[in-house]
Amino acid sequence: MSQIPPSMLERLFQLRAHGTTVRTELLAGLTTFLTMVYIIFVNPQILANAGMDQQAVFVATCLIAAVGSIAMGLFANLPIALAPAMGLNAFFAFVVVGGMHLTWQTGMAAIFWGAVGFFVLTVLRVRYWLIASIPHGLRVGIGAGIGLMIALMGLHNAGIVVANPVTMVTVGDLTSLPCLLGATGFFLIAILAARGIHASVLIAMAVTTGLGLALGNVHYVGLASPPPSLAPILGQLDLRGALQWPLASVIFAFLLVSLFDSSGTLIGVTGRAGLSDANGRFPRMKQALLVDSSVSVLGAFMGTSAISTYIESSAGVAVGGRTGLTALTVGVLFILAVFFAPLAQMVPAYAAAGALIYVGVLMTSELTKVRWDDLTEAVPAFATAVMMPFCFSITEGIAAGFIAYAVMKLGTGRWRELPWCVVVVALLFIIKFGLDAH
Repeated sequence: MSQIPPSMLERLFQLRAHGTTVRTELLAGLTTFLTMVYIIFVNPQILANAGMDQQAVFVATCLIAAVGSIAMGLFANLPIALAPAMGLNAFFAFVVVGGMHLTWQTGMAAIFWGAVGFFVLTVLRVRYWLIASIPHGLRVGIGAGIGLMIALMGLHNAGIVVANPVTMVTVGDLTSLPCLLGATGFFLIAILAARGIHASVLIAMAVTTGLGLALGNVHYVGLASPPPSLAPILGQLDLRGALQWPLASVIFAFLLVSLFDSSGTLIGVTGRAGLSDANGRFPRMKQALLVDSSVSVLGAFMGTSAISTYIESSAGVAVGGRTGLTALTVGVLFILAVFFAPLAQMVPAYAAAGALIYVGVLMTSELTKVRWDDLTEAVPAFATAVMMPFCFSITEGIAAGFIAYAVMKLGTGRWRELPWCVVVVALLFIIKFGLDAH
């Protein structure tokens, strides 16, 4: 990268105009990569629960993160990286495939159709209108609910929370090795993050895996190797099978969460970088929106869960990243990561558990933004957030929130505050539940 003539980099990324340098952008890219590289270890583990080839998913995760980040850097000139979204991967593996007893090919096709809808909304320029129309409390509730569901999965993977026929859930064996190392990993992440260390997740996963190796629970299988084949998952979508009524709410859930997650991250990171105005608009917004929505479609075709812009990009912004050279650097590093499949295979589930719990902490912190003194806003946000982990379903949480919002506003005579899109979605969910009951 350093051998490229500075004039070419200047022409591509307008470094001087953004008050940055090649060295700063490369450092920012490395920082962002280190904060989000955990996804190449966690995503294959999660999707393997759906019956997908773990090694192939590892390659797909690396490649789609590389393609998305490089595209964002070259076409939108923004310091924002992309990769498979946390939360939606768990929803796909444990709820759509595991809970609904679908094949992973059908579930992946549902992700694909949701991504196509996401792309169409972007092309038609109705994306921000929809975001503005859906109440803030519901948006916060959706994010927090996904966070709680991710945390529950992390607690389960570490053996801290287990099933119980009487109390539904209970505390597991706290003296077991997975439980002890999973808890150690979580607290290590939290402590390092609190001390401002950007690579806290990666460091904690390396430490817990190393401890597992030292204690004989993890077995060394190598460091690097030629990339495994993508053939077991590439293009293996049951597109026709996903186009059936019971999956309509699943497709809608993938679309809606992608809409909020990716758009919110774009606004948040560009704002932190000083690139957006008071209305959340930033340079080359159209290109950025087209990149993240089109990459989502490509990701599903390649065989990985919904793609999103990553809030971890703010770590690179914090050390000076201001242009697409930051994102380009992240993409190149993800390409190099493809050659470390054996390393990813060594990471045990409890090493990733701490990362999942920590992501839950970050996502549920948004609940502070709910207007708890207004029950017409608080009840829908609460219903959305708690129904997701309790039902282990993003779809049911979204349904509960939209229905609760309509009921609370109508019941208190504040129907003028009720957006029509909320009414339509609430009615569709009510109809769905009625049909499901019969």
